[in-house]
Amino acid sequence: MKPTFYITTPIFYVNGAPHIGHAYTAIACDVLARWKRLDGFDVFFLTGTDEHGQKVEKAAADAGVEPQAFTDGISAIFGALANTLEITNDDFIRTTEARHKRACAALWERLVDAGDIYLGSYDGWYAVRDEAFYDEDELTTRPDGSRVAPTGAPVEWVREPSYFFRLSQWRDRLLAYYDAHPDFIAPTARRNEVVSFVSGDLRDLAVSRTSFRWGVPVPGDPAHVMYVWVDALTNYLTAIGYPDQTASRWRYWPADLHMVGKDILRFHAVYWPAMLMAAGLPVPRRLYAHGWWTVDGEKMSKSLGNALDPVELIATYGLDAIRFFLLREVPFGNDGNFSRKALISRLNVELANDFGNLAQRTLSLVARNCGGVLPPHGARSDDDAGLLAAAEALPSLLRERLDRQAFGDALEDVWKVIRAANGYIDRQAPWALKKTDPARMADVLRVLVDIIRSCATLLQPFMPDATSRMLDQLGVPADARDVAALGVPLAAGTVLPVPTGVFPRFVEETA
Repeated sequence: MKPTFYITTPIFYVNGAPHIGHAYTAIACDVLARWKRLDGFDVFFLTGTDEHGQKVEKAAADAGVEPQAFTDGISAIFGALANTLEITNDDFIRTTEARHKRACAALWERLVDAGDIYLGSYDGWYAVRDEAFYDEDELTTRPDGSRVAPTGAPVEWVREPSYFFRLSQWRDRLLAYYDAHPDFIAPTARRNEVVSFVSGDLRDLAVSRTSFRWGVPVPGDPAHVMYVWVDALTNYLTAIGYPDQTASRWRYWPADLHMVGKDILRFHAVYWPAMLMAAGLPVPRRLYAHGWWTVDGEKMSKSLGNALDPVELIATYGLDAIRFFLLREVPFGNDGNFSRKALISRLNVELANDFGNLAQRTLSLVARNCGGVLPPHGARSDDDAGLLAAAEALPSLLRERLDRQAFGDALEDVWKVIRAANGYIDRQAPWALKKTDPARMADVLRVLVDIIRSCATLLQPFMPDATSRMLDQLGVPADARDVAALGVPLAAGTVLPVPTGVFPRFVEETA
């Protein structure tokens, strides 16, 4: 039986159109899902949309439509983006679905039965934009006297009846859990932030609202709707069949990885595990909070007009180039700066020159000098053995890198082999060996084909379309493209198709 792997994006909030940040999270999760499938895992990959809350209710009113119609339209846009990005999700959850409302009600009732929810009243600061409550000491006062949250969102004083979750009682158990599971929250800087927050004055959490209606009704008290984050977080259970723990999908729980932006880490790292513990359910194995993208050094915003549309970028540069660049340019977890100049440089230097040119040179020589037929393995020189050993080590290296979400390091590992192969072809000069030692020429070309096959196979999660075309040109059968298949040599004598370039150089249009 294959080991399971359950990975989730956050469900994306439907108060506006998707941007490059949404694409970034989805692509990162998709790379991991594809990698795990390639490496023999039974994967369940979830994404979707978060459709309740005061902010959505207001956005719908501003648009002059009912909330359900508003969320239907925006959710469809997010679904279309997932298709454009070639995201291989196994389910797309919407929090307005009946199955989700059932799961929320079941979890709520379980928390009530455990004695962890009680009725009281909330008096405090609330940021509609963040859908979050804040303590007095977290706020900043602006020169005009207005108060803002740490995110810069304006806050308002809220006074209303509310149900509360006894979060304060879970302080010590949360800290003990973090201590016993040091890899639960990553990267380390984010883990430290969470530990610091929980170590402070952890207060009970208001988990219902009465001042608006667009939400999941509280069981037995329909005057209240659930706090949007109680509703939203439950989606990870809904998709695998909760509350039916005999459902076939339940085998995936607990989730192996929740991928989130750093701005929503507190909800996932504090509120979510506390609620799961209170409900007697296992806690997810890992949370990873990635950074944000700026554009040419400036934060993306509608007012600056610099928000990046992933669909436009893909139309201009190609999907594989965008997927590659987003995970190659900056260490995952850090904030990153999006520059078209940097993107074009990566595309032309690493994809076109390094990898694309290596494959084109090699396959053109096979076509011209070997009759387009894959040569057999021959005697190995030390140079051959060293290069092949580096390629054979890649699967283990990538497992370690990707299990800790070090996407850039994983790509660099592959690129070290690609750069070494370019040095090898220059040293061996198979074009010259055609006249002096044709047998050695064939050996060299076979080594290069094997190296290119290894790299293309392992790069499939990052650039699925380009690597598929490259593996076609190498004569790799469709059922021999996973990690395990790298241990089975390609059959000598395989007739290869006419080689064509896979990674073209990008030339900017001039006016």
